[in-house]
Amino acid sequence: MDEILKYFPNLTDIQKEQFEKLDFLYHDWNEKINVISRKDIDALYTKHILHSLGIAKIIDFVPGTYVLDVGTGGGFPGIPLAILFPETRFHLIDIIAKKIKVVQAVVDGLGLENVKAEQLRAELVKGDFDFIVSRAVTNMPDFVSWIKDKVKKKSKHELKNGILYLKGGDLTEELKDFPKATQYDLADFFENEFFETKKVVHVPLKFAN
Repeated sequence: MDEILKYFPNLTDIQKEQFEKLDFLYHDWNEKINVISRKDIDALYTKHILHSLGIAKIIDFVPGTYVLDVGTGGGFPGIPLAILFPETRFHLIDIIAKKIKVVQAVVDGLGLENVKAEQLRAELVKGDFDFIVSRAVTNMPDFVSWIKDKVKKKSKHELKNGILYLKGGDLTEELKDFPKATQYDLADFFENEFFETKKVVHVPLKFAN
């Protein structure tokens, strides 16, 4: 939790309480339904929560923004972002029912009113979103094919509407067909060595259509 406060010092009391609750909620639910690996659960705040919040170092969602989290797993990056941006609406989807069960339980436990969780394939989602977020569920060309018709045309941020993807390693080959993609190194924002190879990749709208 100290790590979250270090990099996001302006949290409200409610946000601090919600971030603190994540520790109990995920440890409790992970005993019942394993959505986070045993070796990672003890590094929850670094490897999952702070990693998810890397997107918030790239963009400050304005009120009324609509975000789709594809392959959310246990709720990442959607839940940490939903805590940080209470006036942004988040739609978290995953094809695995037990993962969505955990997500819904965490959402309920936190009292988050800006999150909808649903067991659904990305291709079947209805609606248009300002941004599609995800944590390395597949390669970029396949990911774009899933969500290419789900991005709103009109942007209300400096960053053009499109994809914000958390990924690690050398992405040169994967992004060769996306010349407007921008990579942001999370090591520029977070000191922990976990982030040395981690990135946020932004693929703007016209290359996600």
